[in-house]
Formats: sequence, C-alpha cells, structure tokens
Amino acid sequence: MLISEAFAQAAAPAQSEGSFMTLLPLIGIFVIFYLLLIRPQSKRAKEQKLMIEALQKGDEVITSGGNLGKITNVSESYVIVEIAPAIEVTIVKTAIQTLLPKGTLKDIAPRGGKGQKATKAVKNTESKEDAEIMEDKEVKKVTRTKKAKNTDDSSEDKDTESPKNNEKD
Repeated sequence: MLISEAFAQAAAPAQSEGSFMTLLPLIGIFVIFYLLLIRPQSKRAKEQKLMIEALQKGDEVITSGGNLGKITNVSESYVIVEIAPAIEVTIVKTAIQTLLPKGTLKDIAPRGGKGQKATKAVKNTESKEDAEIMEDKEVKKVTRTKKAKNTDDSSEDKDTESPKNNEKD
C-alpha cells in the first residue's frame, strides 16, 4: 500500500538532448541583439571616428550643440569654428556631430539686407511701443501720487480742524 522507499528515492534519467534545446533560445536572442543593436552601433562609432580624424580647414560642420559653422583651424583635439562673420569658437573635436557638404551654409544663411532691415524695423517699433507704455505708466504714477498727496493734505486739514472743532465745543 505504501510506495517502497527505494522507488520513491530513485533519480530521474538525465536528458542530454534537452540541455541543448534549452540554450537555443538564449543563443537566438544574442544573435538578434548582435545583428540589430551591437553591430550597427559599432559601425556608426567607426564612421564618426573616421569623420573626426578627416576634419580639415574649410569644412562646414554642425556641432552637438546645434551650431553651424566653418572650420578655420584644426589642432590635435580642438577645432576653431567660425559661426558668424568674425565670431570664432573653439570646440572639442568630439563635439562635431555632422560634416555638411560644401556650400550648405551659403544656402541656409539669409541673403541680402532685406531680412536684417526688417528685423531692425521690428525692433524699432517695439522700442517705440515700449517707450509709449513706459510714458503711460509714468503718467499714471504721477496722477496717483497727486491723488495721494491731495488725500493726505485733506486728511491733515481734517486732523488740524478737528482739534479746533473740539476747542469750539
């Protein structure tokens, strides 16, 4: 009626084929990660390193901060980039994000003086409006102070009159 102790303690037979089958999904996941993540990332890193090593004077670049400019000088680990006429910035080479095709900055930059004049005109009108607003505020302050003085003067008159009235009573 009871199971014999020897039968209950017997070990199950080992499965040699099953151990390889359990490792197959793990190997498949590693292969997928390698093909989709690791290999493309290392390829991009190599391309970036080659691009940084090949930088030279006159190249147009975008920095990791988003500044566009033209390289004016290259040293071992730094680059001097002209971001506007007569404005140069020293940048670490690794901060260069993208190398642009030659002539890209000319296509992007505003042309002629029309755009610049329009912005100056807007600034002038804004400053005129600001000046008018400031004048209105000053007028309001002056009228407030006059009203305050008038009310203070009338209260002082009342204070001085009230003792007189007390004396008369």
